[in-house]
Amino acid sequence: MKGCFVCQEGGRLPYVFRNGRDSIIKSELEMPDEVITEKNYKEHAGFLQGVEVIVCTWDMVPFTKEEIRAYFPNLKLVLYGAGSVQYFGRPFLELGVKIISCWQVMAKPVAQFSLAAVVLANKGALMAMRRYRTQSYQCNGLVQEVYPGTYGTKVGVLGAGAIGSIVVSELKHHGMDVMVYDPFLSEERKSSLGIEKTYPLEEIFSQCHTVSNHLANNQQTRGMLDYSLFSRMDSTAAFINTGRGAQVVEQDLIRALKEEPLRTAILDVTDPEPVASDSELLSMENVFLFPHIAGYARDEVLMFPDFLIDQLRRYKQGLPIESGIVTLDMLKTMA
Repeated sequence: MKGCFVCQEGGRLPYVFRNGRDSIIKSELEMPDEVITEKNYKEHAGFLQGVEVIVCTWDMVPFTKEEIRAYFPNLKLVLYGAGSVQYFGRPFLELGVKIISCWQVMAKPVAQFSLAAVVLANKGALMAMRRYRTQSYQCNGLVQEVYPGTYGTKVGVLGAGAIGSIVVSELKHHGMDVMVYDPFLSEERKSSLGIEKTYPLEEIFSQCHTVSNHLANNQQTRGMLDYSLFSRMDSTAAFINTGRGAQVVEQDLIRALKEEPLRTAILDVTDPEPVASDSELLSMENVFLFPHIAGYARDEVLMFPDFLIDQLRRYKQGLPIESGIVTLDMLKTMA
């Protein structure tokens, strides 16, 4: 069975398929020595005619339908070692090529980061840490008297997709009272998550001590988190964003945080990204910025090729692939 690695020049394929993972894939497929790029794919046209499997990750070459028809006429499967396929996937799917993505695998480290952030926010830990520099032990009153901790605390989860679903389960496991916003959540999914109903955004921001954003990034969600919501937050509430910065109206969040200095924002994503050099977020005591690290640390990336190797072997054996499938319908709401 013929296959090939595809990546834009200078892309992250060597970072993801390291520690011998590239060699394992090469042992499973007949592949050219070179990675196929946007600059050399025409040189490999003869070999590509027989390619059945593309293996790729971030920085995949966004081929057009015409290019796929011309250069990959026998392509059946794209194994994508990252999450969202929005920037390249549609032409493949419309031509009937199956795409397997690591979107479910990637959800795990983001969910773990989000859970940690919720726990720290509920305990006022980050604010206490920041004030410890000037107030010494006096700041422990924030934890003991002001911030509620985790026991029975209401936490809002915006979006119950791959990441949000794990967050919901983990929060419930740790004894928190979870309220979910997700207009696309089916009754079956509600049942599987153990939640009776979903709530409007206004109710979640009004009632929850901490709100964690996991909404898909699309035109419908851009700018939907604004002052009308942030102003409803309790005076010690926290907003956590590991989703996308474009969903937040930054100046509205800043305004709400200024109005109540014990409110907290924990932001792993911003818009633009990185955060603008003149943004007030950089200097606010109650804002904690992270450089988009929730998705993976060094060796967590190895989960991606390991997952794809398993799926490739199932495909070669004619077994059904049930995880990581991406469909055209999913692109309507997928990040």
